[in-house]
Parts: sequence; C-alpha cells; structure tokens
Amino acid sequence: MGFKIYTKTGDDGTTGLVGGNRVRKSNLRLDAYGTVDELNAHIGYLQSMMTDNSVIELLLEVQNKLFVIGSKLASDEKGKEITNSLECGGSGIERLERAIDEYDSELKPLSHFILPAGSAEVSYCHIARTVCRRAERRVVQLAENSPVEEMIIQYLNRLSDYLFVLSRKVAKDQGVEEIPWTHD
Repeated sequence: MGFKIYTKTGDDGTTGLVGGNRVRKSNLRLDAYGTVDELNAHIGYLQSMMTDNSVIELLLEVQNKLFVIGSKLASDEKGKEITNSLECGGSGIERLERAIDEYDSELKPLSHFILPAGSAEVSYCHIARTVCRRAERRVVQLAENSPVEEMIIQYLNRLSDYLFVLSRKVAKDQGVEEIPWTHD
C-alpha cells in the first residue's frame, strides 16, 4: 500500500520544506514555488491544446524544468544538498532561445502591441505567459532576502519570452489575425 495523501501535519498552517524545516504557508518561499507549480499546471493544459509535436515536446521539457525549479525553491539549507545536483537553467535557456529564434524567423516583425486574444490556444499562451511573469516576480522578491540561483530567474524570464512568441506562432499556424491594441 502507498502513502496517504493527507498527513494532517499542515493543519496548523505550516508546511515542510525539502530538508525538513517547517514554515508558515504564508511564507514568500511558498508563494514563489506555489506560483511555479501553478505555472506548470497551465503549461500542462497549454500542451494539451497543441498539435505541433515539437512544441508539445518542448513544453514537456519546460514542465520538467519547472518541477526542478519548484524543488529548488522548496529547499531549505539541508534540502539544497538534495536538489543542488538538479540542473534548471543553462541548456534549458538555450533550448528556449533556439525555439524563440526559430519561431520568430517565420513571423512578421511586430509593429504594434497586440492583444492577448484571437483563439483559445493563443489566449492560453498569454495566460501562461502572465502566470510566468508573476512567478518571476515572486522569485525575484524571494531573492531579495534569500539565496536563489540566478539561473532560475533567467529561465523564468526566457520562458515568458518563449510563451509570447509561441502565441504568435500559434496564431500564424492557425491563420488567426493578431489583434492590434488601439488606444483611442
């Protein structure tokens, strides 16, 4: 028999970090890795909407990187001994940059701001992008008071860029016109 999902240890408003320390559930560290977890769920849903196998494959890689990032953010000093060997940036950032460059080479240059709309898939790319930006803000805020690997912030920043360009690629692939922002 497996383990039970409920442990009741969090009933007092605390949770355990990787490494064993317990912190309040209102702790900024939990907000940071919880937002990364939320982003991962959005990426999973976005992946289910995609039809391009290379995009699906890359989004699966992103989900795995986000899981690593979440575990690193959820680690106390002792837990870092466990999660230090997990790679969360370098090659993942390069992979996102290659995809951005590839997609961008097939797109018309932007001449105006565009609205996050056009189709369900395009809009969902933007939803994931905005959650990614929120995760990045939470991690940057956490980094003001606690050590955070720079690669985590860089990865989240590049991921939001990727999701923006992906929204444009999806619009192009679907034959959906980008909707320009009008300011009158």
